[in-house]
Amino acid sequence: MAERVLGGPLPIGFRAWDGSVAGPQDGTVLVIRSRDALRRLVWSPNELGLARAYVSGELDVEGDLVAGLSQIWGLVRRGVTRRPRVSEVVKLALQLKVLGPNPSAPKEEARLRGALHTKTRDRDAISHHYDLSNAFYQLVLDPSMAYSCAYFTSDEDSLAQAQHNKLDLICRKLDLRPGMRLLDVGCGWGSMIIHAAKHYGVHAVGVTISAQQREHILKRVAAEGLQDRVEVRLQDYREVSDEPFDAISTIEMGEHVGESNYPTYASTLHRLLKPEGRLLLQQMSRGHNAPGGGAFIESYVAPDMHMRPVSSTTGFLEAAGLEIRDVHALREHYVWTVRAWAQTLEDRWDEVVALVGEGQARVWRLYLAGGALTFEEGRMGVDQILAVRRSENGRSGMPRVRRELVAR
Repeated sequence: MAERVLGGPLPIGFRAWDGSVAGPQDGTVLVIRSRDALRRLVWSPNELGLARAYVSGELDVEGDLVAGLSQIWGLVRRGVTRRPRVSEVVKLALQLKVLGPNPSAPKEEARLRGALHTKTRDRDAISHHYDLSNAFYQLVLDPSMAYSCAYFTSDEDSLAQAQHNKLDLICRKLDLRPGMRLLDVGCGWGSMIIHAAKHYGVHAVGVTISAQQREHILKRVAAEGLQDRVEVRLQDYREVSDEPFDAISTIEMGEHVGESNYPTYASTLHRLLKPEGRLLLQQMSRGHNAPGGGAFIESYVAPDMHMRPVSSTTGFLEAAGLEIRDVHALREHYVWTVRAWAQTLEDRWDEVVALVGEGQARVWRLYLAGGALTFEEGRMGVDQILAVRRSENGRSGMPRVRRELVAR
């Protein structure tokens, strides 16, 4: 059946719960540990069914997970796969005795209620992902806890150095100077606001709707002695009502606001930015034919996530009244970033399982393996978009050559 679906010899091996095998056994091998794995695929013959089986431990992979995913996706992209006839599926399901009730979804799957992108649902969606455990993120991420694409300037850069490079690049693009007021929308664990306050002397305000993130930032701010220069709020970006800021950063936050809400997000950024002030938005993107986040990502990692083409994002920002000055693609940098996170996850697997449980650890293994491959193959990208709010006289706020674009 698998060979008929794939249109040729199996690119990876299979081994079933009874010891039977198919395909090559000297590379990546898909291990089907129980009939429940196939029963899930009968009910959900797609990415979500596979994810549920893997997270629950009913399906496993021996060997290189990334290589296995790459081989299967390569066949799909070349169009050699075909949907099997229903009669074929039913016949095989009867032979293998996998017909039966749909197994319950693993407990790690998000279960959100309420209308899409209301403040309450957004808070629950963010909590599902970011309130997993501060200790877990401290273990997997670099010491600054920057949970976004880093910027590698040489092959020798460690992840920590590359994240420092990224934060510094953003500060330079924003032309931050002592005494300026910076707003960081979706401030994560505080890497941007702490870096900007510490190294550029700004007064930084960060907003997050994750209680655990805010708790972590407050401890970091106190440890750095930056209480007079850094403020962190448990606040939805739509509730910020301060006087406009000199500069705004928002790093991989736009993926969470939703397609219908993006005009509100863009107009809020415009409203909160002073005339001639700069905005630096870093955001992941997908191609025109594959928007959204995908069934696995939206069910297990980042519920309600929506990624759009970068051209759509710049269009929203322009419609809000912002002038686009630069788009800087960083796609390859995310491959290196995610691989570093994935290596740490594997190196410290037992600690991860102890912190969040095996199911959640498996979610992250699949998430990082698939993420690195998606960026490597160009099916997703990430960009830094530099924009300026025009003044009433039409000035863009970047009149001097030295301030036009920061050397990379």
